[in-house]
Amino acid sequence: MKSVLTVCIGNICRSPMAEGLLAAGLPHLRVVSAGTGALVGQPADAMAQKLMRQRGIDISGHVAQQVSQLLCRQADLILVMDLAQRKHLESTYPFVRGKVFRIGDTTAQDVPDPYRKDEADFEHALALIDAGTRTWIDRILKITKPEQQPT
Repeated sequence: MKSVLTVCIGNICRSPMAEGLLAAGLPHLRVVSAGTGALVGQPADAMAQKLMRQRGIDISGHVAQQVSQLLCRQADLILVMDLAQRKHLESTYPFVRGKVFRIGDTTAQDVPDPYRKDEADFEHALALIDAGTRTWIDRILKITKPEQQPT
């Protein structure tokens, strides 16, 4: 595995936060994000930036981009925020079937969109994203880094 794509709608709230957490936990992989209805060219939402800064992760350089066939082809794993996004990607780009998963699949949870909502909504979304990314990071590390044998 070499690259992960995170996807939400606008690519300014959830997927940039997921991208930041995954990139921090998987520095050996290429991690990017995009949106199904991206606010192309916009930075990450100010609240998303603030919450990520509190975790020591800087997403201030993020620029929203539209999901594309190329981004989907380049990704070994695509993590979406909800089942509707998964269905959208699979119907738009049938070749992604088998590599698109909901970030909260292990807990069967969607990550609600905090766009234009208050800090509590962002914190809730980030908590779900954090839980999901931790699970995915553990899974990915098991397949991308050989386990060290005790000496």
